[in-house]
Amino acid sequence: MTEHQSEGPSGPDPVDPGAAPAAASPQAAAPQASGDSDPPVPEPIFVALDPHWLRKALVMLVLAILVLQVINWGWGLLGGFLFNMLLAWLIAISVDPIVSYLTRRGMRRGLATTLVALGTTLLLAAFIALFGSALAEQVTELVLALPSLVLEIVDWSNRTFGTELDPVELTNSLNLTSDQITEIASSLAGGILGVLSGIVGAIFNFVTIVVFSFYFSADSPRIKRFIASWLRPAHQVVFIKVWDISVTKAGGFVISKMALASVSAFFHAGFFYLIDIPYWLPMGIFAGVVSQFIPTIGTYIGVALPALFAVFDDPIDVLWIVIFATVYQQIENYVFTPRISTKTMDINSGVALASVFIGAALFGPIGAIIGIPMAAIVIAVFEAYGQRYEIHPYVQRNAD
Repeated sequence: MTEHQSEGPSGPDPVDPGAAPAAASPQAAAPQASGDSDPPVPEPIFVALDPHWLRKALVMLVLAILVLQVINWGWGLLGGFLFNMLLAWLIAISVDPIVSYLTRRGMRRGLATTLVALGTTLLLAAFIALFGSALAEQVTELVLALPSLVLEIVDWSNRTFGTELDPVELTNSLNLTSDQITEIASSLAGGILGVLSGIVGAIFNFVTIVVFSFYFSADSPRIKRFIASWLRPAHQVVFIKVWDISVTKAGGFVISKMALASVSAFFHAGFFYLIDIPYWLPMGIFAGVVSQFIPTIGTYIGVALPALFAVFDDPIDVLWIVIFATVYQQIENYVFTPRISTKTMDINSGVALASVFIGAALFGPIGAIIGIPMAAIVIAVFEAYGQRYEIHPYVQRNAD
């Protein structure tokens, strides 16, 4: 037997040092398939970003944040002024139908705007001369009478519904002492300097609105040409059409509502005076304005407040107020509105009501008044450039 004799089948085979290792068989490499084995974990995928693109994106993000901060800072400083510009523009487009009518009659636009401004000023001065003193006196009495009204309402509620409201506590919450008034005034106005600053600010805002509304109305053609010169020719035509639609529809809408509010306030105040409603003048103005500028529910709110004061003075007056409001509403719908609003646009009551609440949330009481004109402008533009389709017969039959 030699020295390198093989050990046979049962012994290990000799291994060649230079040979490549044998590949493992699939049976040996694959794990045993079993019901409780975990699924294979996928290998992570790494995404490499372009350094140049990443730096550019970071720079753009930083610039966007800076621009946003600058806009926020600028709006904090100029927000009040820009809001005054919006009011001035709305006033300008409100009187534009009258100014354009005088211009078509051969009058220069500046002179026409001046005549409209003088006429408006004279009307306000005449109203103040006739009713200013009575209005101020009745508003003061109305404010002083609010605690008594609350007491009467609480007493009626306790007797009618068996509630246990404390009228003394409610009265004390309304009747502020002089010390409380002084403290609140000092905290809100900052003392005498704050009061003077508030008065000066109010005068400045009023002058700003008057001056720019006159400028926007008198120089409207030049302003339109100046803005259009920065646009492409095709966009210039669209801009002029949008401007004209806004002025014609929304301006006429505002004028018609102001006219209807004036007529309504006149008749309501006159009726309240005849039946001797307390504070008849502010109640009449309130009913006329609210009924026109708060859609759907404005009519009910306008007569609810006078009825609330009348019910504790002479309950039969509430019945007369309801009858008058019902009759006047029919006369307004079938006589006044068709003659005043023939060339103006109509706004869906839901949209108008939403615009009132949105305007009030953004800009307070003034926003509630300008909310509808702004909605009128948007709707006028959509009606001019939007496309409507005929209602399908199935929808027509099953819409109700």
